[in-house]
Amino acid sequence: MKRNLVYFQSLKKQSQPIVCLTAYDAAFAHWAAQAEVDVLLVGDSLGMVVQGHQNTLSVSVDDMVYHTKMVQRGNQHQAWCIADLPFMSDATLEQVLQTSGRLIKEGGADMVKLEGGTRVLAFVKALSQMGVPVCGHLGLLPQSVLKKGYRVQGRDESEAQRLLDEALALQEAGVDMLVLECVPSTLAERISQALKIPVIGIGAGANTDGQVLVVYDILGLTPGHTPSFSHNFLQGSSSIKEAMASYAQAVRQRRFPAAIHEMKA
Repeated sequence: MKRNLVYFQSLKKQSQPIVCLTAYDAAFAHWAAQAEVDVLLVGDSLGMVVQGHQNTLSVSVDDMVYHTKMVQRGNQHQAWCIADLPFMSDATLEQVLQTSGRLIKEGGADMVKLEGGTRVLAFVKALSQMGVPVCGHLGLLPQSVLKKGYRVQGRDESEAQRLLDEALALQEAGVDMLVLECVPSTLAERISQALKIPVIGIGAGANTDGQVLVVYDILGLTPGHTPSFSHNFLQGSSSIKEAMASYAQAVRQRRFPAAIHEMKA
């Protein structure tokens, strides 16, 4: 079944978790769709896990269009497909509109994702008025890593309140979904309950409306350090498809992240 925004809203109302995985090529997208993953995120994380860079900053718009095309070929438009606007492709409204247009018209994406809060409100509003589905991204912002580093965001009350306020402002501006990365679970739950739109967590605890992980991480393929909030679902599985299905089932049954992390401890 083809996923859409109405479907995701119904899942949120029914407290049924949304399953999201990153994908960067046709093969992984095919098997993820076969495993009934709800959302495929063509993330600029491809700069690290596919291209081998230290961060996401070198990823170009052409890279994102290219990988989104491949993902949609494999996906065959079954899962909802979100594509990132890469670093410095959203510096002006003109750039945002042009990049988003390319990701949807050339890449075939169903939705575009922008990082940041107050800075992108006008961009979100403009895209929404043009009929473009938009996903926001708050918390740890990989495109701001040179300034802020890789650390949990929203630990103190003032920062937590800022993130909540920005989440509400993004919703008001027109975002249809929000990714929360590396924030305390209590804050993630607070934001998820405050918003009418689905909130997808990564390293944000179990009490969001869904979960997203990097596909290379759940298959144990990431060289070097794997994030502590992830899990290798290929262990104990006989195939990549089975590992993806195990991940999807664990999210839907709310055994991930909470129960699996308790087992690790």
